[in-house]
Amino acid sequence: MKILTLITARGGSKRIPRKNIRILGGKPLIEWSIDVAKGIDSICDTLVSTDDSEVLEIAKNAGAMVPWLRPADLATDTASSEAVALHALDWYEKEKEPVDGLLLLQPTSPFRSRETINHGIALFKEHDRRPVVGVSAACSHPLWCLKLEEGGVKKFVEGSGLNLRSQDLPPAFVINGAFYLITPEDLRRLRSFHDASMVPLVFNEPRESLDIDTELDWIVADSILKLENSKITNEL
Repeated sequence: MKILTLITARGGSKRIPRKNIRILGGKPLIEWSIDVAKGIDSICDTLVSTDDSEVLEIAKNAGAMVPWLRPADLATDTASSEAVALHALDWYEKEKEPVDGLLLLQPTSPFRSRETINHGIALFKEHDRRPVVGVSAACSHPLWCLKLEEGGVKKFVEGSGLNLRSQDLPPAFVINGAFYLITPEDLRRLRSFHDASMVPLVFNEPRESLDIDTELDWIVADSILKLENSKITNEL
């Protein structure tokens, strides 16, 4: 099986300026996702799609394939991940070789492990190459969520969830953005990574599903690394 890993990394970022090349734990954020894909047998190449020359150089030096700068129309705030993925996939299959799957690893999830990626690939194989999507336990349960209407509040989901204790709530999960794996055929047909037949790859370790989107998320990621380094130092 041949799987193309795609890492999407625009140069611009409104919440955290230059986020993808900002240093986390001694290396640019994007390198975490490039490095984790190395040494996985099913992955034939790791391609970085970016519109930024500095991201391009950093990604190339880290061992990724960066054959071009992304077209301007795919580098806007409104450009979808699916459109960017299709652009990269079409180029790769035309210029290189057909692949069995496209694995999207967003650089904002630096702590996903190689073991989790291998597990996701195994699920892809076991379930006849149905789309596999990373999910994590929901931080806020939908039965406890509210919506504001006409100066008041209403239940976001109808039912008696507000009266349930946390331990009595049914498990709820959210897509965490850390792992998407799909066949080229399904991506082109659906123009989406999501489908009713998708298989969940459950991230049980909160660290792995961390998505860095704000400065607070960055502080959390940095604190995790400092705590882990402190534990290692104390054990020596």
